[in-house]
Amino acid sequence: MILVLSVISPDFLNTSNVFNVLRQISINALLAFGITFVILTGGIDLSVGSILALSGALTAGMLAGGMDPWLAILVSLTAGAWMGAANGVLISKGRVAPFIATLATMTIFRGLTLVYTEGRPISYDNQAFSMLGKGYFLEIPVPVIWMGFAFAALYFLLKHTSFGRHVYAVGGNEEAARLSGVRTDRVKIGVYTISGLLASFSGIILTARLNSAQPTAGASYELDAIAAVVLGGTSLAGGKGWLIGTLIGSMIIGVLDNGLNLLNVPSFYQQVVKGSVILVAVLLDRFQKN
Repeated sequence: MILVLSVISPDFLNTSNVFNVLRQISINALLAFGITFVILTGGIDLSVGSILALSGALTAGMLAGGMDPWLAILVSLTAGAWMGAANGVLISKGRVAPFIATLATMTIFRGLTLVYTEGRPISYDNQAFSMLGKGYFLEIPVPVIWMGFAFAALYFLLKHTSFGRHVYAVGGNEEAARLSGVRTDRVKIGVYTISGLLASFSGIILTARLNSAQPTAGASYELDAIAAVVLGGTSLAGGKGWLIGTLIGSMIIGVLDNGLNLLNVPSFYQQVVKGSVILVAVLLDRFQKN
């Protein structure tokens, strides 16, 4: 796909465009990293886009009120983690299906965002905070560096800790995992907390990039993140998948979006093309497994 796009559009492999693609990928990748943990347990999280919007609005509101940026970030990350943990409690203790639970909280968090913002963007003036979304370090966009750190930490957590092994065990066979001594409820609450935390972090970075928080931010982001996880080879049934695949899936979606924009393909048709690519990838994966 990269080869075709580079031939059709000479600007595609331009250094500034490559960095632009990586910067755009970083938001979706952070969301997808969290959802990978959730899907590996056999769950789903539809609320990440709303958590992103509410966290961004909270951060911008606190900055506009004069709060120290680091304290505002800490409060927003804590709020995001609690929102994710609430999903986990509903699913593990309340025995609510993940799709229903996160569909409900998606609506609740979006409603709270509209209540908090009164339906209007919240702007702030803090150049130091804006560097989180727009700055560069050694000519690399700062959001890309955050994405790299998050990937390294989560890869270690998933591959080299008992928690990571328990995530795969719960997704493979929850009852067998429980009989083996795995505290399945804690694992579920843990993965949804990670997903909420990363969604909140994505909202903070997006707010820093835009110098404002939009009440409609993050709409449909959950679908792109889930698509990245599926494209990366993680099974929606749980128990099988890898974080590197999610990173590759996020890059495929980012490159596709950027290439279609460079080719001036109308946005309506872009949705058709992107959905078709995802469908083909899932079907190919299914045929390979059979």
